[in-house]
Amino acid sequence: MSSLDQDQQLYPGCRDKTTVSGDSSDIHELSKQPLQGLKLASHAVLEKAQQNGRLKCSKCGGSRMFFCYTCCSLVGVGIQEIPLIKLPVKIDIIKHPNETDGKSTAIHAKILAPDDVTIYTYPCIPEYEEDKVVLVFPGPGAVSVQDMVQCLRDRGSNRSHDSSGEPCPKRLKREEVQDATQAAKQSEPETTEEEKTLESRVFPLQRVVFIDSTWNQTNKIITDERLQGFLQVELKTRKTCFWRSQKGKPATYLATIEAIYYFLMDFHQHCLAQRYSGEYDNLLFFYSYLHSVVNKAKTLAGK
Repeated sequence: MSSLDQDQQLYPGCRDKTTVSGDSSDIHELSKQPLQGLKLASHAVLEKAQQNGRLKCSKCGGSRMFFCYTCCSLVGVGIQEIPLIKLPVKIDIIKHPNETDGKSTAIHAKILAPDDVTIYTYPCIPEYEEDKVVLVFPGPGAVSVQDMVQCLRDRGSNRSHDSSGEPCPKRLKREEVQDATQAAKQSEPETTEEEKTLESRVFPLQRVVFIDSTWNQTNKIITDERLQGFLQVELKTRKTCFWRSQKGKPATYLATIEAIYYFLMDFHQHCLAQRYSGEYDNLLFFYSYLHSVVNKAKTLAGK
């Protein structure tokens, strides 16, 4: 086994390049200066864990490094030693059942932002309200993050005009849950004017859906009738620095964690109207470290 193979076995990254499309380019050139200038927590804890080697997951007994991608739990690393991130919007990831757990970067998002990220394995798809959710996936009708919120508002307005006015039992049930949640929050501190302003900028967006799969496997999920009718968002200008490129695919096919990260960057700037200062950089905490490990192995192997 080559040193590169050993490093990839240390923690195989995902093969999921499903989120954006564009012109082909040389990924080798892109990898020369990737992930520069990120505001990241120290990788010292990962370096130490790597030196200690693989350990058994206390839940499933699997041999793991850093975390267990099956149980979504840390292994050989304490929760207090990694950065935890609060996201401005909830994220759902629909994972293809044939996508190998150990080759998916979706787990990075779940571990680093546990309160805001949920992973579902297809065919499990939650019930969504179309006018409050977007699907990050390329398509002929896909819009940019910058235009996303206004498009949602327009769609919601058009639907309300076309509606018969008859109540929907399922929608009413959701509203009752929301009312109960709102009542529970009345004892909390009042929302500041700044928070109200931010909420108004992103309303009605409540959740963002990503597909976690290899590109060749996406058709089964994206054509599911439960995902039809959603506003699709495309990241057209971002390029991957993933170390296991798909031959013949454009460099704009991103790994899942890259897609989430770049979406949030654009969301922060264009929807929240705030200057981006590295608020979500730590979503790449594991990804950037693994990138450096693999590239180092390639250099040592003379590749």
